[in-house]
Amino acid sequence: MTLLDPVRTSRLSARDVLARGESGARLDVDDAEILLQADGADFERMLELAAAVRTAGLDAAGRGRILTYSRKVFVPLTTLCRDRCHYCVFVDTPLQLKKKHKPAFMSPEQVLAVVRQGQAMGCKEALLTLGDRPEDRWPEARAWLDEHGFASTLDYVGHIARLITAETGMLAHLNPGVMTLSELEQLRPTAPSMGMMLETTSRRLFAEPGQVHYGSPDKDPAVRLAVIEDAGRARVPFTTGILVGIGETIRDRAASLVAIRAADEAHRVDGPGGRRLGHVQEVIVQNFRAKPRTAMQGAPDATMREYLAAVATARLVLGPRARVQVPPNLSDPRELELLVRAGADDWGGVSPLTADHVNPERPWPQIDELAARTAEFGFTLAERLTAQPEYVTARTEWIDPGLHDAVALLADPATGLAKPETSPHAASARPPRTELRLSPAGGGRDLGVLLERAAADPLAVDDAEWERLLSATGSDLDALTATADDVRRYTVGEAVSLVVNRNLTSTGFRAAGAEGPDTFDLDDVAEIAADAALLGATELCIQGRLPDGEDPRAYLAIARAARAAAPTLHLHAYRPQDVWDLADRGGLGLAGALEALREAGVDTVPGTGVKVLSERVRVAVAPGDLEIDRWEEGITAAHRAGFRSTSVLFYGHVETAAERVAHLRRLRHLQEAGGGGFTEFVPIPLPGPAGGVPLVAGRAAIDEHRAMVAVSRLLLSGSIPHIQIPWTRVGRADAAVLLGAGGDDLGGTLLDGRVKPAAGVEHGQELSVTNAAAIAARLFRPFRLRTTDYRTPQHPAPGSGAAE
Repeated sequence: MTLLDPVRTSRLSARDVLARGESGARLDVDDAEILLQADGADFERMLELAAAVRTAGLDAAGRGRILTYSRKVFVPLTTLCRDRCHYCVFVDTPLQLKKKHKPAFMSPEQVLAVVRQGQAMGCKEALLTLGDRPEDRWPEARAWLDEHGFASTLDYVGHIARLITAETGMLAHLNPGVMTLSELEQLRPTAPSMGMMLETTSRRLFAEPGQVHYGSPDKDPAVRLAVIEDAGRARVPFTTGILVGIGETIRDRAASLVAIRAADEAHRVDGPGGRRLGHVQEVIVQNFRAKPRTAMQGAPDATMREYLAAVATARLVLGPRARVQVPPNLSDPRELELLVRAGADDWGGVSPLTADHVNPERPWPQIDELAARTAEFGFTLAERLTAQPEYVTARTEWIDPGLHDAVALLADPATGLAKPETSPHAASARPPRTELRLSPAGGGRDLGVLLERAAADPLAVDDAEWERLLSATGSDLDALTATADDVRRYTVGEAVSLVVNRNLTSTGFRAAGAEGPDTFDLDDVAEIAADAALLGATELCIQGRLPDGEDPRAYLAIARAARAAAPTLHLHAYRPQDVWDLADRGGLGLAGALEALREAGVDTVPGTGVKVLSERVRVAVAPGDLEIDRWEEGITAAHRAGFRSTSVLFYGHVETAAERVAHLRRLRHLQEAGGGGFTEFVPIPLPGPAGGVPLVAGRAAIDEHRAMVAVSRLLLSGSIPHIQIPWTRVGRADAAVLLGAGGDDLGGTLLDGRVKPAAGVEHGQELSVTNAAAIAARLFRPFRLRTTDYRTPQHPAPGSGAAE
């Protein structure tokens, strides 16, 4: 965002300040202000010096070239808040909660359902984030706390933190906003670390009407600085940081960094290796990202140069032993190396399970991808705990004795980092103190218990129980879909996503030239791809077996033609059946075919071409489909070759409930074997007025779909993250209903474009971005465009999407 106040002038140049920094001089606010404006050769030198200072600090700590992260689950305990920040999409009002069918606070059962899934995935941190003191503004929050026996939101935070460690062995990191010294001391026994962003020392942004923090009592910078000071007095390892680009001046940024350093220095004690250790365990330098439907939705984000300058200046102001954290999901993947060059040494919390609920439009990177990128930068990625390693090794001073055993179980005693390949386990088996939340009228307590188990540990639910849930009706079905939607909400988040794409059915290819409106040649491929890109598409989906009379090398020629005509398009191309055709008729073998497709420009592959993973069903309804074992071999080979894919189930044929359950279980197995290759699952019903053959006689088609979507969400949770609703099969109105049964994605726009061919079962069906966003808005959920692999598009074309 444009900085509103003029910056001060100084007789010192950036070169002078850098020379002082290189000599080890202590930099003040004036120095930091100059560095934040460095450009040209001074800017490059600043990055070099920041990187050198960071490396010296890592060497002094005995860490060498190690960058750290924490494997976490993100627990949004409540989205009610007494503040009114003008850039926030995290908070809700009670009316919004009611419209979303969302509770005022997550129940202990809902928390444990998420945390236990994270525990199974090796997560060691549970990040509790919530609004500030909502009971001071909202009677509904006060009523919930009174009903459940808690004196305050912070009292409930402490209860949940204790429960998480007792039930799972995971460690809580508390981020509940402003706290007094006594509240910090009361919460210290529940968590090894806590945090609160300073954001900025700018009083103007707090006191001036219309500014981002106006009307938010907890954003008074004096109050927030007092919390940071009190955390030092309470000996709490504390995370804080600045938010870059919310209207603060460059001077404000400089003052904020120096204020954080001063607070840390005021509470330093002797630490390991003679280090004077302060309580500020890490400083986050976070770049502002504008959110739709906020007062700042039109404000420009800070430029990358501004952000890099802030990271490098933070490093030079805070010194070599500080930990400077940058959130990897808030920058484009290609920008991460620049952040490392600027002196960052920590990626913060990254979740393999839950969304970033504060920035729902910015998905986390895959942890293995983050490790690979970190290695490309010349560093090793290492997992840490909620508290940075220095505080773990000095835990007698910094961590409450009641947590020492829990920390020791997860920490490497020599380094203080997380033990490699260690998963948390429960320290005890104490049950939650509150009653079960689910007690549906139709099924009673035993259904509530089953749903709670399905939400927390899907692999512990047996086949007969899943079949029971697939056959649910009435209030039992309502309870099932509500539970599935809770799991969706608290794992992948609230956003409804959509990719702008176009389909091309390769069955219609004719090397000798098109024969009609449903066929095409290579020249047509180029026109189709270029047209799709001009219309704003980010994906071209190509699938379908070539006719026997066509040269199988045409699969490669089609991909090359599309790639040459539209280099920015993501090519999502060729089912296992198509790949096998290239492998067999082309004489390449499966591995050779996949390598050839990669060289031709294919990015990901569709996991279609199978109805149900059952030979009985295939022979009965689709004998021309690839045999099940060959489909599995093909998709597994694709995943191992580095291709990610979709996954599907076509239901409503002759399959039984048991075969549907077996299909979902098999997908989970393939997901584990393939290293997480499936990006999404699409439950696709048979077309027709009845929606296929129902599992339950007389059950309405929409209820068939609700049960299928809900069970898919629950059974695949923690394995395949996204459940896509096939709007082309169920219609837009029913798609909205199914998004409330656990779905989070609407698939693609399916642009027909302005260039032939007119082919495929979905030709003529388009969903515009505007209409998709309207579906999400009616559900009071955010909408986001995505790429094929669920990243954020870099440069979506203006007005992208189908015609209205």
